Amino acid sequence: MEWLNTNIAYWHWMVFGMLLVASEIFIPSFVMIWFGASGIAVGLILAAIDMSFSVQLLIWLIMSVIDLAIWFKFVHPKMKNKTLSGMSREQVVGQEAMVIKLGSEFGHGTLRFSIPVLGSDEWEFICRDPVSVGDRVAVEDVSGNSLIVKHANGAGALTSN
Repeated sequence: MEWLNTNIAYWHWMVFGMLLVASEIFIPSFVMIWFGASGIAVGLILAAIDMSFSVQLLIWLIMSVIDLAIWFKFVHPKMKNKTLSGMSREQVVGQEAMVIKLGSEFGHGTLRFSIPVLGSDEWEFICRDPVSVGDRVAVEDVSGNSLIVKHANGAGALTSN
């Protein structure tokens, strides 16, 4: 336990943090960067305030956990690529899906494919006909990042099975 009483300079944490950030090149998970950022932050705090090594480790651990929690809870889910740019329109047209949520505007909402299409199983849609949650729809076209759909049976919402 004598190593806990060793003198660690602020620049040790800065180098450790930069090495962790640089390791992101070899471990492309976008996780190591948060451990490195926490190490750099501990180095900056240590440059202003003197503290024991065990307190430094505790601060690094707490900051790393907070950084990771913020990353996975708020930032990472918003970075999922749901664009259709560069994708072939033919890959989507004709696919059938189910309406899972209606939007605030008429004919807008969210649909879900049984198998992911172009990397995602949920997409925003636009439909000229009235649709309800649970209706099966077929993709007719693509408009920006939304899919233009029609009822899968082609007859509209008033048909019964």
